[in-house]
Amino acid sequence: MAETGALAKPFYGLSSRQRDVLLQAVTPPLIALAGFAALLAAYGKNPLAAYWDVLHGTFGSVRGLTEVFVIMIPLMFCALAVAIPARIGMVNVGGEGQLYIGAIFAAYAPLTWPDLPTAVMLPLMMCAAFIGGGLWAGLCGYLRAKSLVSEVLSTLLMNSVAGFLLQYLVFGVWHDPKSSNFPQSKPYPAAAVLPHLGTGRLHVGLFFALGTIALFWFVLYKTRWGYEMRAIGGNQEAARRSGIPIVRYIVLLFVIGGGIAGIGGMAETSAIQGRLRPGFSSSYGYIGFLVSWMSGHNPLLIVVISFLLAVITSGRDVLQITQDLPGAAVNILMALILFVVLARRGTQAETR
Repeated sequence: MAETGALAKPFYGLSSRQRDVLLQAVTPPLIALAGFAALLAAYGKNPLAAYWDVLHGTFGSVRGLTEVFVIMIPLMFCALAVAIPARIGMVNVGGEGQLYIGAIFAAYAPLTWPDLPTAVMLPLMMCAAFIGGGLWAGLCGYLRAKSLVSEVLSTLLMNSVAGFLLQYLVFGVWHDPKSSNFPQSKPYPAAAVLPHLGTGRLHVGLFFALGTIALFWFVLYKTRWGYEMRAIGGNQEAARRSGIPIVRYIVLLFVIGGGIAGIGGMAETSAIQGRLRPGFSSSYGYIGFLVSWMSGHNPLLIVVISFLLAVITSGRDVLQITQDLPGAAVNILMALILFVVLARRGTQAETR
């Protein structure tokens, strides 16, 4: 028996705790898929055929797999916006709004100075996106740090404000006169478009997202700041008595998280849309929230869960074409996953 246990760890390459965390992350989608299969059957569809169509549409071709990675990019950025403040016990539900504000700030440079060279334009857009998303989230963090407004309420409501601001701009001062009544800005110049990898839609934003996750992991587990973040998340009162500046960390981590989501908005509008338009996000901020909670705010698991939910998200169009299902059907599946995650969290909290 001991020999079997000794062989098990090298085989899986993970510690028992790491396997438990991975199992907790993967279990909710599996349970939700079973529940969604029952709904499909009640709707008169064959669940196995529907799931096969999704897998074939995403993994059956290079283009399908590439689209999964394209969707992964904003999901990872938005998941980080949630995970970073979550490490000290804060809840950021505003990834969607921070994504929008980052895109708005980034759009100023290409729409105002279209003749800037690429070497100046792209870094300027990225910095502007980080500042925009960071300020948007930092305001909510400041209100929470001063015990004025719950961060859950403020970040959630700020999503709507950001969406209305984006609509105001693309319907008004930034509206492209050549697009008739369609709400969108002028196309970005070539210098403002992130480089693509090959001929498809996949772009270098994938490396930015993965690099940011790697940096988050390093800071969290290899630096003093990461140790203090984990100390605050473990016991905020004890951390305060130890002299750790709680208020400073709350505001700073909201700024960093929101800034990262803002970069995600810049990457999406620059590389995929090529201009600023409302609704460029397919609920990436909310799905990123789900990614972070499913992964337990673990940097490495964020990559795994982002890939899984990107497959599900990309299956929306596949199900519409092959199964004649409405696009909102995938939203039901996402909601089921969220319910399972919250139910498991509640059960674990009760057993402690």
